[in-house]
Amino acid sequence: MSQRTRTKVAAGNWKMNGKVSDLKEVTKIAHAARQRKTVFTLLCLPLTLFGRVGGAGLSVGAQDCHVSASGAHTGEISAEMIADASATHVIVGHSERRTDYLESDCLVQQKAQAVLGAGLTAIICVGENREQYEAGQALAVLQAQIEGSLPEAANSNNVIVAYEPVWAIGTGLLPTNEEIQSVHSEIREMLGRQVVDGEGISILYGGSVKGSNAAEIFSLPDVDGALVGGASLKANDFIPIIEALDAAEA
Repeated sequence: MSQRTRTKVAAGNWKMNGKVSDLKEVTKIAHAARQRKTVFTLLCLPLTLFGRVGGAGLSVGAQDCHVSASGAHTGEISAEMIADASATHVIVGHSERRTDYLESDCLVQQKAQAVLGAGLTAIICVGENREQYEAGQALAVLQAQIEGSLPEAANSNNVIVAYEPVWAIGTGLLPTNEEIQSVHSEIREMLGRQVVDGEGISILYGGSVKGSNAAEIFSLPDVDGALVGGASLKANDFIPIIEALDAAEA
């Protein structure tokens, strides 16, 4: 399946950032996104902003969810509640969740299944840390994460995979283009073996993506977009990434 056939996705992850005063950035991003119709643009915002972006005309996602639909889980939020807030996507298995909260592949899979059960799309994150990368274990780590994190119901319509080399997130470090393409190609093969239409699943790159390197990254045939952290907080930083993805050819 060609890159052109797969959906191009520019997803911003605001993490624990964003106040009402920052909604002007959302408005600017939404306006730019409407001009770039080949790209599906998404912002995964803090829940406090969900009810305030309804008129922006931009798809909104959450950054995590609980495995249960409801119950006595103080401080948690379910995929059902996220869907009720008119969001469309949920990130699960982000490296910060895996590292800081010791989330296992099994838990990530359960969360992803909850997301699909609520009729939402799961953005499932996978990636190796620096120690694993330097030990040459990246592909083995990714294989285990994909096998353990994808729910049985996964398909190209309800799942997006984001590859995050953990050692590149927020560090300014970046794999070579050859490394990025090679890993994305391997992930595509892994998905093809595990999911019936796995080759049609969009694979995003996440790790120090910015306007200055986006065009090169998006020119790689197995890169379908990006999961962007800090550079998605400001319209002037995120819009060039959207534009580079829109201009990318298969």
